[in-house]
Amino acid sequence: MTRLGETLRAYQARDPAARSRLEIFLLYPGVHAVIYHRVAHFFYKHNLKFIARCVSQWSRCWTGIEIHPGAKIGRRLVIDHGMGIVIGETAEIGDDCLIYHGVTLGGTGKDHGKRHPTIGNNVLISTGAKVLGPFKVGDGARIAANAVVLSEIPPNATAVGVPARVVRIAGEKVDFAGRVDQISVSDPVQKELQALNSRLEFLERLAERQAAALADEPFLKAADDYKPQEKPSDQK
Repeated sequence: MTRLGETLRAYQARDPAARSRLEIFLLYPGVHAVIYHRVAHFFYKHNLKFIARCVSQWSRCWTGIEIHPGAKIGRRLVIDHGMGIVIGETAEIGDDCLIYHGVTLGGTGKDHGKRHPTIGNNVLISTGAKVLGPFKVGDGARIAANAVVLSEIPPNATAVGVPARVVRIAGEKVDFAGRVDQISVSDPVQKELQALNSRLEFLERLAERQAAALADEPFLKAADDYKPQEKPSDQK
């Protein structure tokens, strides 16, 4: 009950639409998914894996959130909306994390044993992000919407893009869940495209100047003025 109370208070703190703990407990699918997972994980640890999968599959049908019974989830996890979330068997999630709908904590299909990511404490994973592989996402990190993370993310870093790149590392820890900013994060891929476009425009202007300079050369003018004489036609 202590953990449930902590979770309900976390939802109240991070979801402005939450009006009461009773409403959160009865109507929020993220809360239901975590409760079902606690039950499924208990059976999984006691080697009752068939029952564990039955519970997790029921939870998936009821909430739209798929959490493998083997996954390890910390305290005060907030799942906002939640539809389409997939969390793999060897995934680990720390305390005070915030996960939005459409997120996948999965594998690449190339690894054995530990196949899924380890998420640190106070991590924000935004809508549609994919975190794939057995690496660590550091404490306080932020992963932007629709990012595809394929390598380790350091603590307090912000990762965006496909594949994801770290674009900012904060000098101090902050409560990222309380300062969600999914829009004004710069995209390094877009910056590179802008740089390439500027370079292309420069080369086009340079080519135009070279063409104009060649057109002013005297021998070119003489060549333009030269008209070959017509051969006299043979008279019969």
